[in-house]
Amino acid sequence: MAVLNIDRPEKVGRFALLYLGFRPFFLGAGLWAVISVLLWLGIYTLGWRLPLAGLSPTLWHAHEMVFGYAVAVIAGFLLTSVKNWTNQQTWNGARLAALVVLWAAARVLFALGGADMLTTATLINALFLLGVFVAIGLPVARARQWNQLPVIIIPALLFIAQLLVILAPAPRTGIYAGLFLVVLLIFIMGRRVIPFFIERGVDEEASIGNPPALDIACIATYLVYAVAEFTAPVSPWTALFAWFAAMAHGVRLYLWYTPGVWHKPLVWVLWLGYAFLVLGLVMRAMAAFWFTNPFLGLHALTYGGIGLITLGMMARVSLGHTGRNVSEPPKAVGWMFALLGVGTVVRVLLPLVLPASYYGSLIVASQLLWIAAFGLFVAIYGPMLVLRRVDGRYG
Repeated sequence: MAVLNIDRPEKVGRFALLYLGFRPFFLGAGLWAVISVLLWLGIYTLGWRLPLAGLSPTLWHAHEMVFGYAVAVIAGFLLTSVKNWTNQQTWNGARLAALVVLWAAARVLFALGGADMLTTATLINALFLLGVFVAIGLPVARARQWNQLPVIIIPALLFIAQLLVILAPAPRTGIYAGLFLVVLLIFIMGRRVIPFFIERGVDEEASIGNPPALDIACIATYLVYAVAEFTAPVSPWTALFAWFAAMAHGVRLYLWYTPGVWHKPLVWVLWLGYAFLVLGLVMRAMAAFWFTNPFLGLHALTYGGIGLITLGMMARVSLGHTGRNVSEPPKAVGWMFALLGVGTVVRVLLPLVLPASYYGSLIVASQLLWIAAFGLFVAIYGPMLVLRRVDGRYG
């Protein structure tokens, strides 16, 4: 039975930033992707000293990529998707603004607050995540769409992971829990949307295989690996589980492949991002057996996997939900994705073949490429996200 949407405002103004969740959170994610890595570049290269809420620079950087950037994309995506799934207006206006303020306040406190502000910053960010869970959970409950529970429960689990930053013996526990939850959500949602986008997006006829047994294997092997990372990181057993997960997702990636993906930037960015997730699992396994730098595999998961897929989804969703044609993205979108793809190669693969003396320079180069890619996103999509839809509709 359809659920009537009785909350949808009819008046449409010129500025639409608070009409739907993807608008402020995609814009905020893009801006924070630039600002936070600029700060990280200054800390890493120029010796800047910031309070960082008492976290080490490395932990702060990791925290902000997961609980700053990634959760903003997740919030924007889910607030928008749940509206489509349930036919009910998700939080907008003042309630959406309140979520944005909580998220932004936490970013400021984590960057500029002293060690005495760590608890406050953590609680504010946790409250934001709880708010996202409520904002998407209520429409799903009213519509009785219980099949969406595996997706909407992720913000609640991220809420717990955020609290672990201050409750666990070490902040690393909460940060890694958050990272593995973000990747889990990408695997779940990727299974739903990437094959669909490939089939609809390529010029040739494509039939994408998704065997149910493979779906179960992909999630099960990844969950076992993620748990192993907490109990025995960089151990032979964890490496073995990483191999199993990589093989399952590698088969899925192979079944999703068709040569036509390379002709559509909004398609190849998602396929390539998923490929880097698989590579990240392989490299995490290699870290135990061949003693490679474990942070290379970590950045394959984060910079390459999370970075490319979230940027691709923001680009696609923003076009579709502002009334534009997703089949005709702005020309610069391909360059935006290419910058991030090259940055991943620089950060993840070149350290394997170049002398160790180049490592610092490669990190700086990858930081600059990341900043350029997301700077281009803000420049292209910022006006779309702020202004009303081109068709004049609300949303």
